[in-house]
Amino acid sequence: MKSTFGKKDAVVKVRRAAAKDAARLAELSGQLGYPATAGEIRTRFGKLRRSGSDAVFVGHAGSEVIGWVHVSVCHLLEVPTRGEINAFIVADGQRSKGAGARLLQAAEEWARWKNCQHMSVRSNVIRKAAHAFYERHGFTHYKTQKAFRKRLE
Repeated sequence: MKSTFGKKDAVVKVRRAAAKDAARLAELSGQLGYPATAGEIRTRFGKLRRSGSDAVFVGHAGSEVIGWVHVSVCHLLEVPTRGEINAFIVADGQRSKGAGARLLQAAEEWARWKNCQHMSVRSNVIRKAAHAFYERHGFTHYKTQKAFRKRLE
């Protein structure tokens, strides 16, 4: 899937991520607060690419990757199938220029293609600008939760 959305910032294009993007994806992941090496990203990306239930899109201006989104199909027993945005980052200095909207549109198109009926995203409570972005794009806040994690040995 290769797309150029809208005319406002026609220089920003969206394409499926490739293994060659691993170093930049890792750098941007660090900006989001999830540090990772290029090798770790490359390994994880390989698993996602083979799954069929995940997609990673990058937004780029020329050859520079300026953002990425990871979207997956989420099958749950209690609710209809939905698309889930698992990670979404636009580089510092590139926000509010249209790349995020284009990446979101690519994720939503992919989710529709996968027969998802809804789209969900979780966002840290401190990311007020991200919350406003999602609301501008039709998302509504419907639940507040605490997240728990346990390391499996």
